[in-house]
Amino acid sequence: MAGATQRRMPGKDGQQNPVTRAFSPVRTAFWGVAVVSFVINILMLTGPVFMLQVYDRVLASGSVPTLVVIGILAAVLYLFYGVLEGVRSRILSRLGQRVDARLSGLVYSVSNSLPTKLGKQAARLRPVQDLDTVRQFLSGPGPAAIFDVPWLPLYLGIVFLFHPLLGLVGAGGALIICALIGLNEWLSRSPAEDAAGYAGRRAAEVENGQRNSEAVTAMGMQSALVAKWDAQNGDYLATQRRASDLTGLFGTIIKTIRFVLQSAILGVGAWLAIQQEITPGVMIAASIMTSRALAPIEQAVAQWRGFVASRQSLRRLRDVLQVADTETDKMDLPLPANTITVEQVFCGPFGESMPYVQNVTMEVFAGDGVGIIGPSGSGKSTFARALVGAVPALKGVIRYDGAELGQWPAEKRGEFIGYLPQDLQLFDGTIAENIARFRADASSEKIIEAAKLANVHDLIVALPDGYNTVIGRSGRALSAGQRQRVALARALYGNPFLIVLDEPNSNLDAEGEAALTGAIKQMRERGSIVVVIAHRPSAIATVDKILCLKEGKMAGFGPKDDVLKQVVQPVQRARPANITGTFGPGVSGGY
Repeated sequence: MAGATQRRMPGKDGQQNPVTRAFSPVRTAFWGVAVVSFVINILMLTGPVFMLQVYDRVLASGSVPTLVVIGILAAVLYLFYGVLEGVRSRILSRLGQRVDARLSGLVYSVSNSLPTKLGKQAARLRPVQDLDTVRQFLSGPGPAAIFDVPWLPLYLGIVFLFHPLLGLVGAGGALIICALIGLNEWLSRSPAEDAAGYAGRRAAEVENGQRNSEAVTAMGMQSALVAKWDAQNGDYLATQRRASDLTGLFGTIIKTIRFVLQSAILGVGAWLAIQQEITPGVMIAASIMTSRALAPIEQAVAQWRGFVASRQSLRRLRDVLQVADTETDKMDLPLPANTITVEQVFCGPFGESMPYVQNVTMEVFAGDGVGIIGPSGSGKSTFARALVGAVPALKGVIRYDGAELGQWPAEKRGEFIGYLPQDLQLFDGTIAENIARFRADASSEKIIEAAKLANVHDLIVALPDGYNTVIGRSGRALSAGQRQRVALARALYGNPFLIVLDEPNSNLDAEGEAALTGAIKQMRERGSIVVVIAHRPSAIATVDKILCLKEGKMAGFGPKDDVLKQVVQPVQRARPANITGTFGPGVSGGY
């Protein structure tokens, strides 16, 4: 999976890539667009034929009725052309939206899970923006130009029928333009890819600045970050400028050649007319037809940046979506209720050369409480993420009642796992929605039960809108302690079998810590396994087992008193002044 963004991966078990599946139902519609484009290009012959008739028939005969008849016929054909052009535009717009609708949910889901699947590589990926780019191109004039380009031989063939010399001039100009397009593609590919990479990094910088706005303001970091932004933005603008200059250069050259070619057709046609080998009407019709033949090429060049961006976005989407786990055809296993077994587990995020946690083995049973302690960087949070499936077990296995976590669909796992991460985040929505994890089938009774367990019910009902209070960026701002208690209620929602709490009391006051202790005790009495990453001794007051990690390895596991005597007391004897209210120097925080 780690290399999914560098190379195309085959489908799992022979399955089609999600992007291929999304485009499969609309292929018939694209064939329909091709048919409509054929009729449109036939109708585009109306102008040259009308001019041919006017010059060679109407002017020669001086017949006004003939002019009226062919004028009415041309108007009707142009009307049909306008209708079909509008129909084609609407079809392409809806095709883009249909592809977006089929992929949008999966792309959003994968976007949320990329950091846990790809680690640091995820920082430069923006699947939602890539899908927007693909949709915008499909809905724009670019595909219409592509569908019109194949009809260039039709127009040049008709010009050949007018006179071979006119056809050779037109074909020569078309070959020069096609060669320039190929050169443009070859030279602009690398700058366009570089610009896309810098655009992703710029977007990440904006998100980081918004997420850390308070720290930036409080610590006077704005100027330094602006300087960093200007440097990155300068690189982005430079790559954009190179890509834009190349596209603009070739676009200008091609446009100039088209104008020259149109005049050359007129010049050669005039000479042939003087030689009485063609009529003046043929000269005008050939000029218009040559211009029409090359117009889609010029339009395609104008849309080239959008085409290249869409192609790159589509390739990234294929690679990223191939990383997505398929949840189809999974056996509906009963929810675990007895044991969790960890067998020689190595784990860490993707993209790292060495696992953060190595060779951890333990077995816990329903009703157990496990405290995880260790110095900063010892792998406590990484191991907690592995328990809930947020990072992979690179080696070894974690079993729930004998089954690996991957045997349950993702939605099913939420019914028996509760997780309070160290870097907790609440979502834009009501407090009730956040506690219920935005489940559509959530019941008020379960929401209130979880809130009472976290001792946050009274705080919530004291708000003007109670459980319907909107929080997040677009709603009410909660304090750090309030957010932590709401997040604790979210972890306890539904009485999950496994509850993992990473530094659950870091923002709690004495009342909150008492509520946390009570919640852990109650959940254990109900048969839940509670795992607590401890910063203060009060967090593990109600656990009965301790796992101690040191430098990513298991330094001890077993009954709390035994492990604490083995691990903590030697530290206390060595440096008694530094252990007041903690487990000793460095025994907090970490990965």
